[in-house]
Amino acid sequence: MAEIVRMPKLSDTMTEGVVSAWHKKVGDTVKSGEVLAEIETDKATMEFESFTDGVLLHIGVQSGKTAPVDSVLAVLGKEGEDITKLLAEAAAEEPKAKEEVKEEPTGQEQEAMAPTKKEEPSTPSEQKAAPVSASAKAPAAKSLFGGAPSSMAAPASGNGRVTASPLARRLAEEKGIELGRVHGSGPEGRITKRDIEEFSGGTGSYNVPQVEAFEEVAVSQMRKTIAKRLAESKFSAPHFYLTLEIAMERAMQVREAINKQIEPEKISFNDLVIKAAAMALKQHPKVNSSWLGDRIRFNQHVHIGVAVAVEEGLLVPVVRFADGKPLRTIGTEVREFAKKAKDKKLQPADWEGNTFTISNLGMFGIEEFTAIINPPDACILAVGGINEKPVVRNGRIVPGHTMKVTLSCDHRVVDGVTGAKFLNTFKELMEEPALMLGVGAI
Repeated sequence: MAEIVRMPKLSDTMTEGVVSAWHKKVGDTVKSGEVLAEIETDKATMEFESFTDGVLLHIGVQSGKTAPVDSVLAVLGKEGEDITKLLAEAAAEEPKAKEEVKEEPTGQEQEAMAPTKKEEPSTPSEQKAAPVSASAKAPAAKSLFGGAPSSMAAPASGNGRVTASPLARRLAEEKGIELGRVHGSGPEGRITKRDIEEFSGGTGSYNVPQVEAFEEVAVSQMRKTIAKRLAESKFSAPHFYLTLEIAMERAMQVREAINKQIEPEKISFNDLVIKAAAMALKQHPKVNSSWLGDRIRFNQHVHIGVAVAVEEGLLVPVVRFADGKPLRTIGTEVREFAKKAKDKKLQPADWEGNTFTISNLGMFGIEEFTAIINPPDACILAVGGINEKPVVRNGRIVPGHTMKVTLSCDHRVVDGVTGAKFLNTFKELMEEPALMLGVGAI
């Protein structure tokens, strides 16, 4: 008997999916465990395996198309089996949410949605006139100078002669410019000396066609989810921000010393940041928490989400139990996550369960910024770059290296003093890394 295969829910935030590619076509035999299609979720493109044997009798969502979770993805059954009644029943039982999904776009709408470049000539001869009602006349257009706008041809006088100042006529004759091609900016479209000068090669030359261009692309599933989740976070969670400047000389010295001893992979400043944040969270569990509406969850474990930029947006894979992991293990995991994220190979287990998030833009030269909290976390740490600057030590101005960090807090969970205490502990660990480098910490 034929069975319906529905659009799977492949992540906790997925509400709809895009079929990136089909690995089978109608009429092909499918075995349980074989890859049926590739589904693009809000976070990754994942292979979807068949749960049963059969022949692919129907494809409900074509490649490149979007469909809600639980909608009909395909039908598997015996060769030649009549599935008309099955599809009709499925259509009648579709979730109500599907009724709100926009109808299949027409050919014109598809053309408008496709990534195309649009060029619209702004020269008067190439523009189409807008339709005007026969029962009303549009008022005469005026330029900024009170006459005809500069984009309109110079009007002729009653005897058909183009109006221009004597100086403009003489200059046009000297330059061999036909007055009828010049657009006047003077009263009633009168051509002035400036119009001739600009026409002859100034920055406002009218003989150079101006083109407006733009490109529109469809919003990806990932970008839709980023927009939805971060908007909900920003507008529902009352954010406040705490910033500290950290002296980085000791961190730089310790990192250099460690990297001389280990091969081939080196630890990064980001690895030190993750380790210090994880250890500080163990001392300040109120920061390692989540707002759940009618209750607050204080997490005893530390799972650090690390923001990773990809072409279509941002992914946050999770370093689990980060407080107990050596620096090299943290570094290896983050590098592997970054590669998998760029290749769209992250799995749900890689990005779920974060209790705190770190966003580091220091490698891009950003000195300081604020980040939007990543639900369900109560806080996110924004990390800037290391800068060399004059600093005051023991009453003297000396060269120094500093790094600014900003903690974004959900005020429903974390108060100012709580966030400040966490940041100060984090600062102590970064300024004296020996405090977090016990046995097995490297």
